[in-house]
Amino acid sequence: MAEKNEYIELPWTMNSSSGDDEAPKDPRTGGEDFTQQFTENDFEVTPPAQRVQFILGEDVDDGTHVSHPLFSEMGMLVKEGDEIEWKETARWIKFEEDVEEGGNRWSKPHVATLSLHSLFELRRLLVNGSVMLDMEAQNLEVMADLVCDHMVSAGTLPPGVKDKVKDALLRRHRHQHEYAKKTRLPIIRSLADMRNHSSSKKKKSNSKHSRPAQNLPSITEDMVKSPSNQSMARPGSGTELSEQQHKGNTHFMRKIPPGAEASNILVGEVDFLERTLSCFIRLSQAVVLGDLTEVPVPTRFVFILLGPPGSQSNFHEIGRAMATLMSDEIFHEVAYRARKRDHLLSGVDEFLDAVTVLPPGEWDPTIRIEPPAAIPSQEIRKRPPELPKEEVDEEEEEARLREENGLSRTGRLFGGLINDIKRKAPWYISDYKDALSMQCVASWIFLYFACLSPIITFGGLLAEATGKHMAAMESLVSGFVCGMGYGFFSGQPLTILGSTGPVLVFESIIYEFCLKMGWEYMTFRFWIGMWVAGICIVLTAIDASALVCYITRFTEENFATLIAFIFIYKAIENVMVIGKNFPVNQGIYDCVCTPPIGSNASVIDYAKYNWDSCESYNGTLVGGDCGKPPTENVFLMSVVLCAGTFLISTVLKEFKNALFFPSIVRQYISDFSVLIAIFAMSFFDYSLGVPTQKLEVPNELKPTLSTRGWLIPPFAEKNPWWSAIIAVFPALLGTILIFMDQQITAVIVNRKENKLKKGCGYHLDLFILSILIAICSMMGLPWFVAATVLSINHVNSLKLESECSAPGEKPQFLGVREQRVTHILIFLTIGVSVLLTPLLGNIPMPVLFGVFLYMGVASLKGLQFFDRILIMFMPAKYQPDYMFLRQVPIKRVHLFTMIQLACLIILWLIKSFSQTSILFPLMLVVMIGIRKALDLVFTRRELKILDDIMPEMTKRAAADDLHKLDAEVGLLARIFPWGKGSRGRVVTKPPGLDDGIVGSGGAVGAGLITCTTSNANEKEFEAQSSLLKK
Repeated sequence: MAEKNEYIELPWTMNSSSGDDEAPKDPRTGGEDFTQQFTENDFEVTPPAQRVQFILGEDVDDGTHVSHPLFSEMGMLVKEGDEIEWKETARWIKFEEDVEEGGNRWSKPHVATLSLHSLFELRRLLVNGSVMLDMEAQNLEVMADLVCDHMVSAGTLPPGVKDKVKDALLRRHRHQHEYAKKTRLPIIRSLADMRNHSSSKKKKSNSKHSRPAQNLPSITEDMVKSPSNQSMARPGSGTELSEQQHKGNTHFMRKIPPGAEASNILVGEVDFLERTLSCFIRLSQAVVLGDLTEVPVPTRFVFILLGPPGSQSNFHEIGRAMATLMSDEIFHEVAYRARKRDHLLSGVDEFLDAVTVLPPGEWDPTIRIEPPAAIPSQEIRKRPPELPKEEVDEEEEEARLREENGLSRTGRLFGGLINDIKRKAPWYISDYKDALSMQCVASWIFLYFACLSPIITFGGLLAEATGKHMAAMESLVSGFVCGMGYGFFSGQPLTILGSTGPVLVFESIIYEFCLKMGWEYMTFRFWIGMWVAGICIVLTAIDASALVCYITRFTEENFATLIAFIFIYKAIENVMVIGKNFPVNQGIYDCVCTPPIGSNASVIDYAKYNWDSCESYNGTLVGGDCGKPPTENVFLMSVVLCAGTFLISTVLKEFKNALFFPSIVRQYISDFSVLIAIFAMSFFDYSLGVPTQKLEVPNELKPTLSTRGWLIPPFAEKNPWWSAIIAVFPALLGTILIFMDQQITAVIVNRKENKLKKGCGYHLDLFILSILIAICSMMGLPWFVAATVLSINHVNSLKLESECSAPGEKPQFLGVREQRVTHILIFLTIGVSVLLTPLLGNIPMPVLFGVFLYMGVASLKGLQFFDRILIMFMPAKYQPDYMFLRQVPIKRVHLFTMIQLACLIILWLIKSFSQTSILFPLMLVVMIGIRKALDLVFTRRELKILDDIMPEMTKRAAADDLHKLDAEVGLLARIFPWGKGSRGRVVTKPPGLDDGIVGSGGAVGAGLITCTTSNANEKEFEAQSSLLKK
């Protein structure tokens, strides 16, 4: 692609007829600092982009030219039976919706695709037609009079047909929501139609097939006036009568942005005209023009296009082009600020400068392009190229970011803790107010079951490892104490505390050591806990949490992926253990139902009754196995329950993006997906009566061992006095374990991808955790630290998305509902689980294993490391369009992934063997060293792209923004896509569609005429990446 710095001449001339149809020019006043330093005399020789930036850079003197959101509606003059009227055919908020004549309904929202010919014709009409800016009109009839008078005075409209044109403009406007099929039966109406009917009753009318209003015998006969026209006989009653006769589409009104105004496009053909008439109108004040618009919003712009018969299809395309221009963010603002005709033409030229051509032979024009998931910002089209900024010191920038996150040394004792408290205190009240949502209820119930099962399971393992000094009851009490304390006072309550495998290994090693030495285990553990708490407080005092800044994506994703794999593996392993305990192929079940004594029935008659139904028929069970139910179906039922829970949870979680039911119903189903799966599969298990394993919850609030109490004595006869001192050595290892578990999980929760707004609290979290460890040590309870998978699922269950108002608009991720109520309720419910034993005892364990499997798989979503693993098995043409694949060679990406995968395997092997599992936290520290060593293998640019925590969409937007900035200053050629004719189709919003179209297929993508980063050379990539570092 050749580079050109000069402006390419347009294939037309800028003929501007300044006349009475335009507002007088508002000259620039002295002393104002405009964005572009050129005058009106230079306006026609500058590029369109600079002209638009000049227009948008002018100060608005009054409120009349302040832009508003626009709703565009296009109506065509058609003949319905014997009546001639304006019929709504399309509408725009952000994307186009067309009336599908055959189905008599609205189409799906789609990206508008226009022919180049229609854009050229529209520009010609704006050059030669009438343009009336800031018209003073309060109703449709006054506007029609002013338009006709202006055309007559300009010589474009013969005086003899003036009245006919006016009458055509004042015909009734019928909208799509007013049509109703007489044959529609209530029983087959969709839920959406029922909702529409309840909000606004539809008018009954004959919905015959529409045809263009051509060959009209007389335009004044069978006239059906609009409500606004009929109201002219009574001054001031236009609005009142229009409200009485024209019932707006109140259901669709909910999708219109607040403060929106309307843009109406009226196109049609009539038999009394010999030449085309067009007029672009901007009212000085937006007013409601009767039934002109489908929804009761004031009209600001009107575009009229009337012509002789035979040009209906061409007019329809020109009308679509006008409506699409009005829906474009840049032209829409130009239309509000335009002072004369040339300003509108500059907006059209700038639009043509940004479009993308699709060759006619390489795509199907009937295909409707789906709206993109995200539209890049159009600000680069509004502002001029900025001067190169002074290069920012990267070290200073990183230091500033660390200070914002509380990860910089303060130089004073407990300085980081004090800053965390100051940062979090203003949000404390809102942490409770922000929890007023059904989403929090769903998250609470989901995480309650997700936390309860591992606590009880961990309690059983802990009982075996510690000789029942701590078991399920102690785990429940510890969950209640730690969860409530952490929920009320922590810096990041989105982090969920739980029991972890390394802590279990640590406890078992300490217990075996005490048995060998003959010491009292709980007393020695008391001093270890005190030392751990003291060391953590010292680490808080010296701002040791600032070291978290060395935990990069490389380390945190290794850890998160490992924990997710553990959840998946353990869920499957637990189901397989059930298969070993209850094999499918068992021996003969020795138990037969026999008839009662004295009965005339034979043994064969009663042999058909099962183990559980024999006694209901007064039969007697005979056999050696009659004391227990048959168990050959337990394993198969467990597999069904586990898989069913996982599949239902996964499918219903994505139900918010489904096509069924209103959005609020889909959202509730998605939020309560796991809860629905638990109850559905539990009921399924209950209905079949298979004796599967059930959740066992202690029913008495007392220590498992009767020889111990709830407070641990600090001294014991078996323990020497110096045992309290040497406890510092295992405490150091325990501190490393707890510190790494806690802080890596906190880093994952506080990722920039989650868009948290209330700040971090690393120092405060560690301080609260040290106090909780001390309390647990005194009460003889297990230590709870941040649980990675539970925390990730807690964050995912509280994610917020934008409410889609405009049809076709995709929901955008807004952040996370940051509050502490769910954390408090989760562990409060765990504390009272002892009282819920009769209910919890009916939940099958395989159902909870399915929840484990779901949490493990769900926590892998969004991990770049896991995405890169999947890419290794994909052919290049099927690989997703990830940002790192754009800027790093695929071989380098695979090398980085292989190194990270090798580290993951090493962590898995160390964790799997009891002899080495105690070294697991130390290996996490080693991971940080390995990441540092990668500086010798990869360039700084490659590591910046592959190993940082910048959100994926933010990086993509930044790169696209930088690319367009380079294009503005001339690094890339400015190529006009209309140079080879007008047979192509134009995607009207190319900045928002480049990624989606290029990635959708080969033929279409190959034909795009546009400047993308794929055409840039390596030096341009280096320049972009260096700017990305800022």
